[in-house]
Amino acid sequence: MCRIALTAFVMLYLLALIIALLGTFGPFGIETDPLAGVFLVPLGFPWNLLVDAFPDPLWPWLAAAAPLLNLLGLWLVCRVVRARKNG
Repeated sequence: MCRIALTAFVMLYLLALIIALLGTFGPFGIETDPLAGVFLVPLGFPWNLLVDAFPDPLWPWLAAAAPLLNLLGLWLVCRVVRARKNG
């Protein structure tokens, strides 16, 4: 079950990151959109609330990286559950 949850989270994160990058930089003639990163917000919650504590130029990068903290937490929980199950 953990493997499914991890895979689903990674796939959603990659999809949201691709949408954000395409909407922000507008390659291939895609029109830029200021709300392109909106799908990263729920994946990075609550860590994205701390982004404004850093300097303004880092905000987009930290907002894009915030879901990685949730991914790490999910991975650690799965690892603990697997260790308890096996041992």
